[in-house]
Amino acid sequence: MNHRFHTRVPRTLAIVVPVVAILAGAACSTADTPVANASSASSTTAAVPPSSPDDSAVITENRLSADAAVKAAAAALAKCRADGLGFVTVSVVDRGGNVIAMVRGDNAAQHTVEASREKAYTSAAFGADTTDLSARTKGDGSTIADLPGTLFLAGGVTLKSGSSSIAGIGVGGAPDGMQDHACASAGREAIASSLG
Repeated sequence: MNHRFHTRVPRTLAIVVPVVAILAGAACSTADTPVANASSASSTTAAVPPSSPDDSAVITENRLSADAAVKAAAAALAKCRADGLGFVTVSVVDRGGNVIAMVRGDNAAQHTVEASREKAYTSAAFGADTTDLSARTKGDGSTIADLPGTLFLAGGVTLKSGSSSIAGIGVGGAPDGMQDHACASAGREAIASSLG
């Protein structure tokens, strides 16, 4: 019985030892592989700009406060009333065209609601007063005037924080667009010092 045991051990070792050597060799070559890949990985990542602590998938946006929007709308309507044009609508919107504040003057026609909002959006989105933008609507074929939800008539003014457009004021309903513009400008002036 002992004789059988002794003869099996060398045979088992003869099989096990080469298998262990193969596994050890594979482990060593695998250990070398990350080093080779590390150099190729570093050359790949070298093309990607290094991230800074300020990199983020979330950004902040400057927005006009509701209080400032209400103040601007009230000042614009007050100017129109003082000029005998109390039948206008004033809209203050953010850059996306979302209404922050709106006031519809006494006897303002229904079409003034949408006209004031579209003028406000146009000035906010383009970062310029609609009086300055109207020249860009001229020409053969399609122009920016064909963009849905925009209105390139006088009466929309942009509100900026620094150099960035953050909102717009639109006035609609006066017999002349330049009167709408004067009222919207009065709304802008009412909050200009707080825009930064």
